[in-house]
Amino acid sequence: MTPTPFTVHLGDDILSDLRARLERARWPDEIPEAGWQYGTDLSYLRTLVDYWRDQYDWRQHEATLNRFEHFTVPLNDIDLHFIHQPGAGPNPLPLLLLHGWPGSVWEFHKLLPLLTDPARFGGDAGDAFTVVAPSLPGYGFSFRPNQKRFDRVAMANTFSTLMTEVLDYPRYCVQGGDIGAGVSARLGAAYPGQLHGIHLNFLSLVPGVDQAGATAEEAAYLEAVKHWLTEETGYQWIQGTKPQTLSYGLTDSPVGLAAWIVEKFRSWSDCGGEVEQCFTKDELLTAIMLYWATGAINTSFWPYYARRHGDWDAAAHPQRIEVPTAYIEFPHEIIRPPRSMAERVYNIQRWTSMERGGHFAALEQPEALVSDIRDFFRPFR
Repeated sequence: MTPTPFTVHLGDDILSDLRARLERARWPDEIPEAGWQYGTDLSYLRTLVDYWRDQYDWRQHEATLNRFEHFTVPLNDIDLHFIHQPGAGPNPLPLLLLHGWPGSVWEFHKLLPLLTDPARFGGDAGDAFTVVAPSLPGYGFSFRPNQKRFDRVAMANTFSTLMTEVLDYPRYCVQGGDIGAGVSARLGAAYPGQLHGIHLNFLSLVPGVDQAGATAEEAAYLEAVKHWLTEETGYQWIQGTKPQTLSYGLTDSPVGLAAWIVEKFRSWSDCGGEVEQCFTKDELLTAIMLYWATGAINTSFWPYYARRHGDWDAAAHPQRIEVPTAYIEFPHEIIRPPRSMAERVYNIQRWTSMERGGHFAALEQPEALVSDIRDFFRPFR
Protein backbone atom coordinates (compact mmCIF):
# COMPACT_ATOMS: atom_id res chain seq x y z
CA MET A 1 0.00 0.00 0.00
CA THR A 2 2.01 2.92 -1.32
CA PRO A 3 0.44 6.38 -1.04
CA THR A 4 0.03 8.39 -4.23
CA PRO A 5 0.60 12.17 -4.22
CA PHE A 6 -2.64 14.09 -4.60
CA THR A 7 -3.38 17.65 -5.70
CA VAL A 8 -6.59 19.42 -4.75
CA HIS A 9 -8.22 20.67 -7.94
CA LEU A 10 -11.79 21.33 -8.99
CA GLY A 11 -12.58 21.48 -12.67
CA ASP A 12 -13.94 24.68 -14.18
CA ASP A 13 -17.14 22.79 -15.02
CA ILE A 14 -17.83 22.25 -11.30
CA LEU A 15 -17.37 25.95 -10.57
CA SER A 16 -19.50 27.02 -13.55
CA ASP A 17 -22.29 24.67 -12.54
CA LEU A 18 -22.17 26.02 -9.00
CA ARG A 19 -22.46 29.60 -10.19
CA ALA A 20 -25.42 28.72 -12.41
CA ARG A 21 -27.21 27.01 -9.54
CA LEU A 22 -26.63 30.00 -7.28
CA GLU A 23 -28.06 32.31 -9.94
CA ARG A 24 -31.22 30.17 -10.18
CA ALA A 25 -31.80 29.88 -6.43
CA ARG A 26 -35.44 29.67 -5.39
CA TRP A 27 -35.85 31.27 -2.00
CA PRO A 28 -38.37 30.39 0.72
CA ASP A 29 -40.43 32.86 2.70
CA GLU A 30 -39.66 33.71 6.30
CA ILE A 31 -41.63 34.76 9.38
CA PRO A 32 -41.09 38.55 9.67
CA GLU A 33 -38.22 39.50 11.96
CA ALA A 34 -37.48 35.83 12.67
CA GLY A 35 -33.72 36.21 12.46
CA TRP A 36 -32.09 32.90 13.38
CA GLN A 37 -34.85 31.73 15.74
CA TYR A 38 -36.18 29.02 13.42
CA GLY A 39 -32.98 28.21 11.55
CA THR A 40 -30.72 30.02 9.12
CA ASP A 41 -31.61 33.68 8.71
CA LEU A 42 -32.88 34.44 5.19
CA SER A 43 -31.30 37.88 4.93
CA TYR A 44 -27.89 36.61 6.03
CA LEU A 45 -28.00 33.64 3.68
CA ARG A 46 -28.91 35.86 0.71
CA THR A 47 -25.89 38.04 1.48
CA LEU A 48 -23.62 35.01 1.79
CA VAL A 49 -24.89 33.48 -1.46
CA ASP A 50 -24.44 36.77 -3.32
CA TYR A 51 -20.83 36.83 -2.15
CA TRP A 52 -20.36 33.16 -3.09
CA ARG A 53 -21.68 33.77 -6.59
CA ASP A 54 -19.94 37.07 -7.35
CA GLN A 55 -16.77 37.40 -5.24
CA TYR A 56 -15.65 34.13 -3.65
CA ASP A 57 -12.46 32.77 -5.25
CA TRP A 58 -12.16 28.99 -4.83
CA ARG A 59 -8.76 28.94 -6.54
CA GLN A 60 -7.28 31.05 -3.74
CA HIS A 61 -8.31 28.51 -1.11
CA GLU A 62 -7.41 25.59 -3.33
CA ALA A 63 -3.88 27.03 -3.38
CA THR A 64 -3.91 27.28 0.43
CA LEU A 65 -4.80 23.60 0.70
CA ASN A 66 -2.09 22.67 -1.78
CA ARG A 67 0.60 24.21 0.42
CA PHE A 68 0.38 20.94 2.34
CA GLU A 69 1.44 17.48 1.18
CA HIS A 70 -1.60 15.45 0.14
CA PHE A 71 -1.85 11.75 -0.65
CA THR A 72 -4.36 9.01 -1.29
CA VAL A 73 -4.00 5.32 -0.55
CA PRO A 74 -6.35 2.38 -1.27
CA LEU A 75 -7.42 1.15 2.15
CA ASN A 76 -10.44 -0.87 3.27
CA ASP A 77 -12.07 -0.60 -0.16
CA ILE A 78 -11.84 3.18 -0.44
CA ASP A 79 -9.28 5.69 -1.64
CA LEU A 80 -8.37 7.38 1.63
CA HIS A 81 -7.19 10.98 1.34
CA PHE A 82 -4.82 12.42 3.90
CA ILE A 83 -2.35 15.23 4.50
CA HIS A 84 1.08 14.02 5.65
CA GLN A 85 3.03 17.09 6.71
CA PRO A 86 6.57 16.47 8.01
CA GLY A 87 7.66 18.20 11.19
CA ALA A 88 10.57 20.65 11.09
CA GLY A 89 12.38 19.68 14.27
CA PRO A 90 14.95 17.28 15.73
CA ASN A 91 12.48 14.53 16.69
CA PRO A 92 8.91 15.32 15.60
CA LEU A 93 6.18 13.19 17.14
CA PRO A 94 3.65 11.67 14.73
CA LEU A 95 0.21 13.16 15.37
CA LEU A 96 -3.02 11.86 13.86
CA LEU A 97 -5.38 14.85 13.57
CA LEU A 98 -9.08 14.06 13.11
CA HIS A 99 -11.89 16.43 12.12
CA GLY A 100 -15.64 16.00 12.55
CA TRP A 101 -18.92 17.16 11.02
CA PRO A 102 -19.50 19.58 9.38
CA GLY A 103 -15.73 19.84 9.20
CA SER A 104 -12.94 18.76 6.88
CA VAL A 105 -9.17 18.99 6.61
CA TRP A 106 -9.72 22.63 5.60
CA GLU A 107 -10.31 23.57 9.24
CA PHE A 108 -6.70 22.59 10.01
CA HIS A 109 -5.08 25.09 7.64
CA LYS A 110 -4.23 27.41 10.54
CA LEU A 111 -3.15 24.56 12.81
CA LEU A 112 -0.78 22.66 10.53
CA PRO A 113 2.01 25.27 10.25
CA LEU A 114 1.97 25.84 14.02
CA LEU A 115 2.15 22.13 14.78
CA THR A 116 4.77 21.17 12.21
CA ASP A 117 7.13 24.15 12.38
CA PRO A 118 6.88 25.87 15.78
CA ALA A 119 10.28 27.57 15.42
CA ARG A 120 8.96 29.53 12.44
CA PHE A 121 6.48 31.19 14.81
CA GLY A 122 8.87 31.82 17.68
CA GLY A 123 8.37 28.45 19.38
CA ASP A 124 10.66 25.55 20.24
CA ALA A 125 11.63 23.28 17.34
CA GLY A 126 11.61 20.43 19.83
CA ASP A 127 7.80 20.70 19.98
CA ALA A 128 7.34 19.84 16.30
CA PHE A 129 4.88 17.20 15.14
CA THR A 130 4.66 15.31 11.89
CA VAL A 131 0.95 15.59 11.22
CA VAL A 132 -1.27 13.07 9.48
CA ALA A 133 -4.67 14.68 8.83
CA PRO A 134 -7.03 12.41 6.89
CA SER A 135 -10.37 13.24 5.40
CA LEU A 136 -12.65 10.92 7.35
CA PRO A 137 -13.93 8.09 5.12
CA GLY A 138 -16.99 9.43 3.33
CA TYR A 139 -15.88 13.05 3.80
CA GLY A 140 -14.20 15.44 1.38
CA PHE A 141 -11.63 13.79 -0.83
CA SER A 142 -12.12 10.40 0.88
CA PHE A 143 -15.45 10.05 -0.94
CA ARG A 144 -16.43 8.33 -4.14
CA PRO A 145 -20.06 7.68 -5.17
CA ASN A 146 -21.56 4.44 -3.88
CA GLN A 147 -18.62 3.53 -1.64
CA LYS A 148 -19.29 1.63 1.56
CA ARG A 149 -20.18 3.52 4.72
CA PHE A 150 -17.88 3.79 7.74
CA ASP A 151 -18.88 4.00 11.38
CA ARG A 152 -16.42 5.06 14.07
CA VAL A 153 -15.14 1.52 14.57
CA ALA A 154 -14.35 1.14 10.87
CA MET A 155 -12.74 4.59 10.79
CA ALA A 156 -10.52 3.74 13.76
CA ASN A 157 -9.48 0.44 12.19
CA THR A 158 -8.63 2.25 8.96
CA PHE A 159 -6.54 4.91 10.70
CA SER A 160 -4.71 2.30 12.77
CA THR A 161 -3.66 0.61 9.53
CA LEU A 162 -2.74 3.94 7.95
CA MET A 163 -0.48 4.95 10.82
CA THR A 164 1.20 1.65 11.67
CA GLU A 165 1.34 -0.21 8.35
CA VAL A 166 1.18 2.38 5.58
CA LEU A 167 3.21 5.14 7.26
CA ASP A 168 5.19 2.93 9.67
CA TYR A 169 4.50 4.84 12.89
CA PRO A 170 4.25 2.09 15.55
CA ARG A 171 3.45 4.72 18.24
CA TYR A 172 1.70 8.00 17.66
CA CYS A 173 -0.47 10.69 19.25
CA VAL A 174 -4.07 11.40 18.30
CA GLN A 175 -6.15 14.57 18.55
CA GLY A 176 -9.81 14.90 17.69
CA GLY A 177 -12.95 16.95 17.95
CA ASP A 178 -16.58 16.08 17.24
CA ILE A 179 -16.72 12.74 15.34
CA GLY A 180 -12.92 12.80 15.34
CA ALA A 181 -13.06 12.70 19.14
CA GLY A 182 -15.19 9.56 19.01
CA VAL A 183 -12.77 7.92 16.59
CA SER A 184 -9.86 8.94 18.83
CA ALA A 185 -11.60 7.29 21.77
CA ARG A 186 -12.14 4.12 19.76
CA LEU A 187 -8.44 4.02 18.89
CA GLY A 188 -7.71 4.26 22.61
CA ALA A 189 -10.09 1.41 23.40
CA ALA A 190 -9.07 -0.90 20.55
CA TYR A 191 -5.38 -0.05 20.03
CA PRO A 192 -4.06 1.34 23.32
CA GLY A 193 -0.54 0.07 22.67
CA GLN A 194 -0.25 2.26 19.58
CA LEU A 195 -1.01 5.54 21.31
CA HIS A 196 1.20 7.83 23.38
CA GLY A 197 -1.93 9.70 24.37
CA ILE A 198 -5.29 11.14 23.32
CA HIS A 199 -6.02 14.87 23.13
CA LEU A 200 -9.66 15.92 22.75
CA ASN A 201 -11.50 19.19 22.32
CA PHE A 202 -14.90 17.52 22.48
CA LEU A 203 -16.48 15.07 24.92
CA SER A 204 -19.82 13.60 23.93
CA LEU A 205 -22.64 12.73 26.29
CA VAL A 206 -21.68 10.52 29.20
CA PRO A 207 -24.75 8.44 30.12
CA GLY A 208 -25.29 6.31 33.19
CA VAL A 209 -25.45 9.00 35.88
CA ASP A 210 -28.43 8.74 38.21
CA GLN A 211 -29.96 12.20 38.54
CA ALA A 212 -30.70 11.47 42.20
CA GLY A 213 -27.07 10.65 42.95
CA ALA A 214 -25.51 13.37 40.83
CA THR A 215 -23.39 16.15 42.25
CA ALA A 216 -24.61 19.71 41.80
CA GLU A 217 -22.25 20.16 38.85
CA GLU A 218 -23.40 16.91 37.24
CA ALA A 219 -27.07 17.77 37.79
CA ALA A 220 -26.59 21.17 36.13
CA TYR A 221 -24.92 19.48 33.18
CA LEU A 222 -27.73 16.93 32.81
CA GLU A 223 -30.30 19.74 32.81
CA ALA A 224 -28.32 21.57 30.12
CA VAL A 225 -28.23 18.37 28.08
CA LYS A 226 -32.02 18.06 28.30
CA HIS A 227 -32.40 21.55 26.85
CA TRP A 228 -29.86 20.82 24.12
CA LEU A 229 -31.58 17.55 23.17
CA THR A 230 -34.92 19.34 22.93
CA GLU A 231 -33.86 22.45 21.02
CA GLU A 232 -30.64 21.73 19.13
CA THR A 233 -30.61 18.12 17.88
CA GLY A 234 -33.06 18.22 14.98
CA TYR A 235 -30.15 17.74 12.59
CA GLN A 236 -29.11 14.58 14.47
CA TRP A 237 -32.55 13.02 14.21
CA ILE A 238 -32.83 13.36 10.45
CA GLN A 239 -29.16 12.56 9.79
CA GLY A 240 -29.42 9.60 12.14
CA THR A 241 -32.70 8.14 10.87
CA LYS A 242 -33.40 9.13 7.24
CA PRO A 243 -30.10 10.50 5.87
CA GLN A 244 -30.90 9.53 2.30
CA THR A 245 -34.01 11.70 2.23
CA LEU A 246 -32.10 14.76 3.40
CA SER A 247 -29.27 14.14 0.95
CA TYR A 248 -31.34 14.83 -2.17
CA GLY A 249 -31.92 18.46 -1.30
CA LEU A 250 -28.41 19.15 -0.01
CA THR A 251 -26.67 17.40 -2.91
CA ASP A 252 -28.73 19.25 -5.52
CA SER A 253 -28.93 22.73 -3.96
CA PRO A 254 -25.84 24.67 -2.89
CA VAL A 255 -28.11 27.17 -1.12
CA GLY A 256 -29.73 24.37 0.86
CA LEU A 257 -26.33 22.94 1.74
CA ALA A 258 -25.04 26.35 2.84
CA ALA A 259 -28.10 26.89 5.03
CA TRP A 260 -27.64 23.48 6.68
CA ILE A 261 -23.96 24.01 7.45
CA VAL A 262 -23.66 27.72 8.24
CA GLU A 263 -26.34 27.49 10.93
CA LYS A 264 -24.06 25.06 12.80
CA PHE A 265 -21.06 27.36 12.51
CA ARG A 266 -23.15 30.11 14.08
CA SER A 267 -24.83 28.01 16.77
CA TRP A 268 -21.73 26.11 17.88
CA SER A 269 -19.13 28.89 17.84
CA ASP A 270 -18.33 31.61 20.36
CA CYS A 271 -19.58 34.32 18.01
CA GLY A 272 -22.20 36.05 20.16
CA GLY A 273 -24.82 35.45 17.50
CA GLU A 274 -22.78 37.11 14.72
CA VAL A 275 -21.18 34.26 12.79
CA GLU A 276 -18.66 36.53 11.06
CA GLN A 277 -17.23 37.52 14.43
CA CYS A 278 -15.55 34.09 14.31
CA PHE A 279 -15.34 33.19 10.63
CA THR A 280 -14.94 35.15 7.43
CA LYS A 281 -17.29 34.53 4.53
CA ASP A 282 -14.40 32.84 2.74
CA GLU A 283 -13.81 30.45 5.64
CA LEU A 284 -17.48 29.52 5.79
CA LEU A 285 -17.77 29.02 2.06
CA THR A 286 -14.60 26.95 1.80
CA ALA A 287 -15.92 24.69 4.55
CA ILE A 288 -19.13 24.33 2.52
CA MET A 289 -17.22 23.78 -0.72
CA LEU A 290 -15.52 20.68 0.70
CA TYR A 291 -19.00 19.13 0.86
CA TRP A 292 -20.51 20.68 -2.27
CA ALA A 293 -17.72 20.02 -4.74
CA THR A 294 -17.04 16.46 -3.58
CA GLY A 295 -20.70 15.47 -3.25
CA ALA A 296 -19.91 13.94 0.12
CA ILE A 297 -22.74 15.30 2.25
CA ASN A 298 -24.76 12.07 2.20
CA THR A 299 -21.93 9.80 3.36
CA SER A 300 -20.91 12.36 5.97
CA PHE A 301 -24.21 11.64 7.76
CA TRP A 302 -23.42 7.97 8.25
CA PRO A 303 -21.74 8.20 11.67
CA TYR A 304 -24.99 9.72 12.98
CA TYR A 305 -27.05 6.86 11.60
CA ALA A 306 -24.58 4.28 12.89
CA ARG A 307 -24.56 5.78 16.37
CA ARG A 308 -28.35 5.53 16.61
CA HIS A 309 -28.26 1.96 15.37
CA GLY A 310 -25.69 0.24 17.56
CA ASP A 311 -22.30 1.82 16.79
CA TRP A 312 -19.65 1.65 19.50
CA ASP A 313 -19.64 4.51 22.02
CA ALA A 314 -16.94 5.41 24.54
CA ALA A 315 -19.42 5.99 27.35
CA ALA A 316 -20.88 2.50 26.91
CA HIS A 317 -17.50 0.75 26.69
CA PRO A 318 -17.22 -1.83 29.50
CA GLN A 319 -13.79 -0.61 30.63
CA ARG A 320 -12.39 2.86 31.12
CA ILE A 321 -10.05 3.97 28.34
CA GLU A 322 -6.69 3.95 30.11
CA VAL A 323 -4.60 5.73 27.48
CA PRO A 324 -3.47 9.09 28.99
CA THR A 325 -6.04 11.65 27.89
CA ALA A 326 -6.20 15.45 27.81
CA TYR A 327 -9.26 17.59 27.29
CA ILE A 328 -9.38 21.27 26.42
CA GLU A 329 -12.77 22.77 27.24
CA PHE A 330 -14.02 25.75 25.26
CA PRO A 331 -16.91 27.67 26.87
CA HIS A 332 -19.20 27.62 23.83
CA GLU A 333 -18.79 23.92 23.07
CA ILE A 334 -22.18 22.35 22.40
CA ILE A 335 -22.01 20.08 25.45
CA ARG A 336 -19.51 20.21 28.33
CA PRO A 337 -19.61 17.30 30.77
CA PRO A 338 -17.90 17.89 34.12
CA ARG A 339 -14.56 16.27 34.80
CA SER A 340 -16.08 13.86 37.33
CA MET A 341 -18.15 12.27 34.57
CA ALA A 342 -15.35 12.26 32.01
CA GLU A 343 -13.02 10.47 34.40
CA ARG A 344 -15.37 7.49 34.50
CA VAL A 345 -14.72 6.97 30.80
CA TYR A 346 -11.20 8.33 30.20
CA ASN A 347 -7.87 8.39 32.04
CA ILE A 348 -7.89 12.18 32.28
CA GLN A 349 -4.38 13.50 32.91
CA ARG A 350 -4.90 17.11 31.82
CA TRP A 351 -8.00 19.32 31.86
CA THR A 352 -7.75 22.86 30.51
CA SER A 353 -10.63 25.35 30.59
CA MET A 354 -10.45 28.26 28.19
CA GLU A 355 -12.15 31.66 28.41
CA ARG A 356 -13.14 31.87 24.75
CA GLY A 357 -13.91 29.52 21.90
CA GLY A 358 -16.44 27.00 20.71
CA HIS A 359 -16.89 23.80 18.75
CA PHE A 360 -14.61 24.72 15.85
CA ALA A 361 -11.50 25.22 17.94
CA ALA A 362 -8.99 24.76 15.13
CA LEU A 363 -10.50 27.75 13.31
CA GLU A 364 -11.63 29.82 16.31
CA GLN A 365 -8.68 29.45 18.70
CA PRO A 366 -5.81 27.75 16.84
CA GLU A 367 -3.01 29.11 19.04
CA ALA A 368 -4.70 28.01 22.26
CA LEU A 369 -5.42 24.56 20.87
CA VAL A 370 -1.86 24.10 19.60
CA SER A 371 -0.37 25.25 22.90
CA ASP A 372 -2.41 22.68 24.82
CA ILE A 373 -1.51 19.90 22.38
CA ARG A 374 2.19 20.73 22.73
CA ASP A 375 2.07 20.88 26.52
CA PHE A 376 0.26 17.56 26.87
CA PHE A 377 2.44 15.55 24.50
CA ARG A 378 5.80 17.07 25.50
CA PRO A 379 6.54 14.37 28.16
CA PHE A 380 6.11 11.63 25.53
CA ARG A 381 9.04 12.83 23.43
